[in-house]
Amino acid sequence: MSNTRISVIGAGLMGHGIAEIFAAAGHPVALHDSFAQVLESAPGRIAAIFDLLGQDRAGLKNVTYHASFEEAVAQADFVFEAAPEKPELKREIFERLGRAAPAKAVLATNTSAIPIHRVGERVADKSRVIGTHFWNPPHLVPLVEVVQSEATSLDVVQRTMKLFEDVGMSPVHVKRDIPGFIGNRLQHALKREAIALVANGVCDAETVDRVVKEGFGARLAVLGPLEQSDLVGLNLTLDIHRTLIKDLDHSQGPNPFLEAKVAAGELGMSTGQGFRKWTPEEAAALRKRLNEHLVAAARARVARKTAARDNK
Repeated sequence: MSNTRISVIGAGLMGHGIAEIFAAAGHPVALHDSFAQVLESAPGRIAAIFDLLGQDRAGLKNVTYHASFEEAVAQADFVFEAAPEKPELKREIFERLGRAAPAKAVLATNTSAIPIHRVGERVADKSRVIGTHFWNPPHLVPLVEVVQSEATSLDVVQRTMKLFEDVGMSPVHVKRDIPGFIGNRLQHALKREAIALVANGVCDAETVDRVVKEGFGARLAVLGPLEQSDLVGLNLTLDIHRTLIKDLDHSQGPNPFLEAKVAAGELGMSTGQGFRKWTPEEAAALRKRLNEHLVAAARARVARKTAARDNK
């Protein structure tokens, strides 16, 4: 699939990273953004990713930049929409894609939580609409959730999974079109309980984060929750659930503690106060630590792929 033509709609936080993934793998990529300033800055941001991961800058020539939406998608085999997480905006984009992209093109939305059928409801041929939820930043996090709606054809699912496998990403097939898919449902279930623990005075926010990072989180990269259950035995898991499940938070909406913080303007690092206080130096140090961790893992993956290719 090395000649697969890729179009990316949106050159912002996610879009330029998605474009880089396919360009680095040798695919021609047409990148569009409706904001001229964002599009003009994209070549430099994409080049910085190539340098960050130690990739051959020759791949930069695979990206072309388009102010015209229609021009960007006219020859596409796959279109990846990476617009802001606003349902109506995404629906409008897909309505345009249904008219402007070739009839055979796969139309993929990088939504984090919106059900795919809602995004593609104005597309005549809904069988070619699919969800592809990348994680931020996409060039450093390999997982992609490939989300199948009731209308998505199995051929489109298979083609999309194969494309991601070929470029070294790690696709997983989400077989039901539910809000949040898999990753965000798990992530926000954890956040719901974490917020409730703090709101109910069980502990402070620093303690929650320490328990996750230094406790069960230390093994999550190599041991998933169901693997861990099989490891210790489902009988033990059942015994724990009989004691614990009924006592977990089961709020039907956002926790009032969270709503009160947002109403008070306590938004997190951007305001210096969220679940805990943040100085600019502390926030910068955390971002640096996270970036260094993700970059090291991504460089290792690139090195393994290069070695495997060289040994063929």
